[in-house]
Amino acid sequence: MSAATTRPHDVLLVEDDIADAMLIQDALAERGTRNLTQVSDGIAALDYLRDADNERPDLIVLDLNMPRMNGREFLAVVKEDPDLRTIPVVVLTTSSAPDDVTGAYRHHANAYVTKPVNLEEFEAAVRSIDAFYLDIAVKPPKE
Repeated sequence: MSAATTRPHDVLLVEDDIADAMLIQDALAERGTRNLTQVSDGIAALDYLRDADNERPDLIVLDLNMPRMNGREFLAVVKEDPDLRTIPVVVLTTSSAPDDVTGAYRHHANAYVTKPVNLEEFEAAVRSIDAFYLDIAVKPPKE
């Protein structure tokens, strides 16, 4: 998909594996991602999201298996937070365990994609979020 067919957006990548992060960054850059910020765990992601000086991302790409605060815990916190819960979250992880998949959707993940990344499946997941969320999202004003 060319950058011309989708609106540029800002992504927060929550991923502790540097090699995976680089692959995901490349895939998102090809889709026209404007800004990509990468952090290595849920605590760092919450710190980033709650810092008023940072731009609110249009999308969060989330691994489940990370140190300190894993993706499951992070997703639960984000989707309970009235200021953050409208940000779409794509879970991108090695786990295809049914409990992880159902748990992610139970905590309102918008898509679930397993690694190794099938680029077409990942792009389709992000495109579907583009259609439903990103194109109609209105960023709240900074206070």
